[in-house]
Amino acid sequence: MDTIPPTNSEQMINVFEKHEYLQGIFQGLMREQQLQFTKPPDQPPSPSIVSDKNAEGHDHCKCSDLVDVTKESYSDMANNKFGMSRLISSRKKRAAVLICIFEGLDGELRVILTKRSMNLSTHPGEVALPGGKMDELDEDDTATALREAMEEIGLCPNLVQVVANLQPFVSSHLLTVVPVVGLLTRVEDFKPVLNADEVDAIFDVPLEMFLKEEGYRYLERQWEGYKYVCHLFDFKSTSETEQAGNYLIGGLTASILIRAASIIYQRSPSFAQLLPDFTQLHQSLNHTVLM
Repeated sequence: MDTIPPTNSEQMINVFEKHEYLQGIFQGLMREQQLQFTKPPDQPPSPSIVSDKNAEGHDHCKCSDLVDVTKESYSDMANNKFGMSRLISSRKKRAAVLICIFEGLDGELRVILTKRSMNLSTHPGEVALPGGKMDELDEDDTATALREAMEEIGLCPNLVQVVANLQPFVSSHLLTVVPVVGLLTRVEDFKPVLNADEVDAIFDVPLEMFLKEEGYRYLERQWEGYKYVCHLFDFKSTSETEQAGNYLIGGLTASILIRAASIIYQRSPSFAQLLPDFTQLHQSLNHTVLM
């Protein structure tokens, strides 16, 4: 991980001093109804979760404010047994990931990624954004993404400034996945602590790479007889502060980062997109927009 902030205060995008640049982009898109915050179904209040120390004794931040659900947030759906069943089911099929952006040594925007543990039952060894399924105690998608990032890589929510939630994607397991965009403005304060049960490695990449042809390729796949594209990006890490090696960033993670990079840099990818990705295919077949 790049941990030393740049000294050039006149760089075009400086998330340490001028993160309003990104906020302005997202706020403008939300005003134009091209982007909106999303929220899962409400739930009854539950006790707050407070994480004090991990297995190694490191003091982690307390996150009770992330899951403090009040009576005012009740959904009418929760007032009957059938409605409660639907509410719980919809939350169980929902997940969130954190697009955590920080400024690299050369002024470029970078995003944090992980390599999933080989011991996991699903997608072992694949590259992913920090994140996972919604917990019954999570207040919203942001809480899910921040909690998962803390559990997986030791990223304290207090270090992340959330600026927007992108429109949801659909995973190959038909989970609704909400990307949560956050700025890590004090990257020097982030000391990664990996959860060995879930993560084998942590590394970061330039966000802009997801708009370039260099290192890009794709695979054509089929779902229920319809073709869709699986985006793939090859990345070689040579950093001395993270696990060096070759990484393949693909599937849902690649699609999410293409979308995020397109919004932030306000331009389309330089490579042709002749087929829809899985989310676009699923939405076109169902004639729905996920919320």
